[in-house]
Amino acid sequence: MQSISVQQLADKQRESEVDLIDVRTPVEFREVHAKGAKNVPLDSLDPHKVAASRNGRSDEPLYFICRGGNRSTKAVQKFLDAGIENVINVDGGTQAWDQAGLPVERGKKAISLERQVRIAAGFLVLLGSVLGYFVHPGFIGLAAFVGAGLMFAGITDTCGMGMLLARMPWNRCNDSSCAV
Repeated sequence: MQSISVQQLADKQRESEVDLIDVRTPVEFREVHAKGAKNVPLDSLDPHKVAASRNGRSDEPLYFICRGGNRSTKAVQKFLDAGIENVINVDGGTQAWDQAGLPVERGKKAISLERQVRIAAGFLVLLGSVLGYFVHPGFIGLAAFVGAGLMFAGITDTCGMGMLLARMPWNRCNDSSCAV
């Protein structure tokens, strides 16, 4: 899997037009994104559709970026699995891009998906523990289920709760504020 640093990509952007796809949720993208990036969320990313929409630029590399590199790595793998090979992951993601002082576009602030997962998991563990103590010991199973889910997410690098939260209405844009 090929990767590129944010500085190298910024240098390429100065030389010519590059196709940069940000695979975060629309709300995350609206908050801050690398200048010139287009938003195609990972859960709706169709490699063949994206490749067909490139208007004769299929010989040029396609770059993927997310918050820190995890989702963009999955996007690159999705393209490689579909037989599309000229794809490159941006190391460090939007965080590294912003920290390097490269041009970004900022919009309305939002709670990151990672933070939403931590809040939801913590709430469910607390709820299961409190209900287990005060109502019925069986509710401890809720805390155990969330703990097992967090372990599974860590081992497989796939977060079911994150995927579920990404589909929630507060993580969707129904107005022009998320349009690129």
